[in-house]
Amino acid sequence: MNLLIDTRVLTWWSANSRRLGHRAKELISAPANSVWVSAASIWEISIKSSVGRLDISGILNGRISDDLEMHGFRSLPIEVRHALAVRDLPLHRRDPFDCILIAQARHEDLTLLTADAAISAYDVRTIDAAR
Repeated sequence: MNLLIDTRVLTWWSANSRRLGHRAKELISAPANSVWVSAASIWEISIKSSVGRLDISGILNGRISDDLEMHGFRSLPIEVRHALAVRDLPLHRRDPFDCILIAQARHEDLTLLTADAAISAYDVRTIDAAR
């Protein structure tokens, strides 16, 4: 299975949070699955950290690329085609990070692992990360 983990799932995984469900942990850990992390998630984490809304000291080290590689995660860049695909999304959400993740998941045929139930309003495969 090809999974795109959203920002919250990435932070939960990195912090070994109990909020991340057992099934989600199994899916992320399964060697047969490819786990993708969008550049948008790293961007969102960076913004939240810089304004004091997220403490990343215990979550992701300064070498984020190394952390992602250590976990076997694959990096998904934001491409022009992803950005253009956002315009085709219904306006259920106004969060630009959610929108780009949805567009990327749809465009790259990935299943979005998220705890955000509102994302199910979009035509995108999701798995509840809290389970």
